[in-house]
Amino acid sequence: MGVGFDKDENGEMIERYGGGTSFPRMHCAKDCTGLEMMRVLKKEVFSSDVKILEYLSAVEILTDDNNRAVGAVFVNTENYKKTTVIYAKSVIVATGGAGRLYYGDFPTSNSYGSTGDGVVLCYRAGAELVDIDSLQYHPTGALYPQFLRGALITEKVRSLGAKLVNNQGKSFIDPMETRDVVCASIIGECREGRGVNLGKDVGVFLDTPMIDLLHGKGTTETELPNLYKTYLKAGIDITKEPILVYPTLHYQNGGVKIDEFGRTAVKNLYAVGEVAGGVHGRNRLMGNSLLEVIVFGRIAGETAGKDSANISVGVPSAANLKKYYGDCKGIKDEYSPQIMPKIN
Repeated sequence: MGVGFDKDENGEMIERYGGGTSFPRMHCAKDCTGLEMMRVLKKEVFSSDVKILEYLSAVEILTDDNNRAVGAVFVNTENYKKTTVIYAKSVIVATGGAGRLYYGDFPTSNSYGSTGDGVVLCYRAGAELVDIDSLQYHPTGALYPQFLRGALITEKVRSLGAKLVNNQGKSFIDPMETRDVVCASIIGECREGRGVNLGKDVGVFLDTPMIDLLHGKGTTETELPNLYKTYLKAGIDITKEPILVYPTLHYQNGGVKIDEFGRTAVKNLYAVGEVAGGVHGRNRLMGNSLLEVIVFGRIAGETAGKDSANISVGVPSAANLKKYYGDCKGIKDEYSPQIMPKIN
């Protein structure tokens, strides 16, 4: 479809190492791979006959008398008094993760819409959940300047040779270990007094100047243009100064339980991407999320299309909500069943 993945001078795809991988298997598009993939997919959708309804947020999934998903209720985000009901033979939930709930008071790399709503919608419709307590933290979230706090510093920076360094100037971990190992190491350095203190925040250095030293002047600007320009706007030249980082809440490993076709426990209801659980287990290797979205997105879409040809739906209702509200009886000061554990 035309995604601009990195290529060498011969036009061959460049493969890079990811954290915890034993051989190079990762494709990048500079330092904005996900954005580039979204650009191309969005172009494909807008050039097709797919009907797009913007400014609508789903608030409930509708089911029929046989507990099959038959559509959803939406609220117009430009006029909250206006609701829209859409009926469908198949419903695919692809709402992303839950980083903006700030579990454990960690910063997050997630967008403002990542508040776990998809998991709740499916749960209230009767879907099963799996590994819902399992979350992944990315080792290198921006710590300074403040307006970048929590923003993702791509793993490509470390694959190009940038080391993690404590306040004693020592590299303390192989930067290409798995994310959970690198995160634990960074947190350990900070808790044991070897972090860089910024008042309320403590982090470690990511030695970005090492990249140009290893690969030649101009490599950072060419390979990481977005990161380079973002920091330059803040008055920081990452080819000359290291940047401060700390783990950021990044990915929801668990979620709505699906089978290999994206089907949930509710008939005609599918889940794909970060809202779904079970694909990665309780941990995830770098690069597998964008891969999962493309692979399982295609599988779920094709399966839903094929299934729809043989589906006859009943009368739409909110019977699932009656059960949900019945389950809520006796719960004090809670508006929904406690899906996530509270963290004091």
